[in-house]
Amino acid sequence: MADQPSSSSSSSSSSSSSSSSSSSDNSNQTLIPNLPNDVALQCIARVPRSNHPHLSLVSKKWRSTLQSPHLHATRRSLNTTESFLFLNLRLFNPQNSTFSFKWYFLDPSIKSSFSSQNTPDPPHIFPIYPCPSHPIGASYVTLDQFIYVIGGSIRDIPSNLMWVYDCLMNKWELGPKMRVGREFSASGVVDGKIYVLGGCLGDNWARSMNWAEVYDPKTRVWAPVSSPVEVREKWMHGSAVVGGSVYGMADRGGVVFRPDTEEWGTVSMELDLGWRGRAAVVDEVLYCYDYLGKVRGFDVGENVWKELRGVNDSKGCLPKFLCGATMANVGGRLFVVWEGKNGSGDGKEIEVWCAEIAVRKDGSGDLWGSVVWSSVIIVIPKGSSIVHCLGVQLL
Repeated sequence: MADQPSSSSSSSSSSSSSSSSSSSDNSNQTLIPNLPNDVALQCIARVPRSNHPHLSLVSKKWRSTLQSPHLHATRRSLNTTESFLFLNLRLFNPQNSTFSFKWYFLDPSIKSSFSSQNTPDPPHIFPIYPCPSHPIGASYVTLDQFIYVIGGSIRDIPSNLMWVYDCLMNKWELGPKMRVGREFSASGVVDGKIYVLGGCLGDNWARSMNWAEVYDPKTRVWAPVSSPVEVREKWMHGSAVVGGSVYGMADRGGVVFRPDTEEWGTVSMELDLGWRGRAAVVDEVLYCYDYLGKVRGFDVGENVWKELRGVNDSKGCLPKFLCGATMANVGGRLFVVWEGKNGSGDGKEIEVWCAEIAVRKDGSGDLWGSVVWSSVIIVIPKGSSIVHCLGVQLL
């Protein structure tokens, strides 16, 4: 917490002197005894980010260093890119029958602690500050070090708010508002800009002209994207970016938008019939799970769905049916998160499972997956659910 400014002008001189002295002492403080601070900074920069919450407890100097641009610049020069899985859960409180939304991140590099044991708080999943607002039906994207929570319904009213989480600073901020409120929209990032499609009725001029919008993080401005009447569906149950195009799956059919040419189209019947749930794209193949709960991949070039082989057999470790599954691309690997059996066996808890899968396409075009690890990552009360998961790469 930052120091609060004094409200008394009469004591400003002494407070200022004391503050200056404290600030000076902190700036001159040695990070690691017997080491110059520039060398100590090199050491700290090599520590994985999952350990930073513990490092911040060492001292105020360490805490400020972990949030400083100097550390980020040092990590960038060392090319210490790390991939993380961020997870949003909707947790049910059986005592008062209320819900709360919690965010966590998982560091896949910590493999020594992975275990299939039923532990409610495994050491490799870490909570982060919750978002100040908890909209229903928001869409989610990641860009650089930021997670964007876009729109959603607040008290049954579509919202035009966008919350932005800075993964490096571990804080939420309210971003620029969209031009219209929307819920259950499609979203995707292309060439550093965020495109949002649908989630609103085109029943008046404002919503019709802004049925699709684009946000430029550099200028922090939302702008309308022209869209033909025939593509304007309201609800979107899934979205992804494949080959530079934003795909949005609607209640009936789906739409595809290519920003570089500003062309709109509809998705193929094959893609529409097979896309269910929340998908992830790895190496330009779109993965999701089908009606039978199995993972399949869609090759846009071939316009065909293919089962991901090697993950549901005796060696694959994935169950034959995935309940409430959601997926993410984390550092080029396919991560699948799903609800497992009751954690305690008494029907009052649910296990949340996660699997890391290395995916590839063989010479015949078939899709193969190899499960790197599969484990329970957290146990949550019955009635809770998985909202979304995203992959983020951080320096």
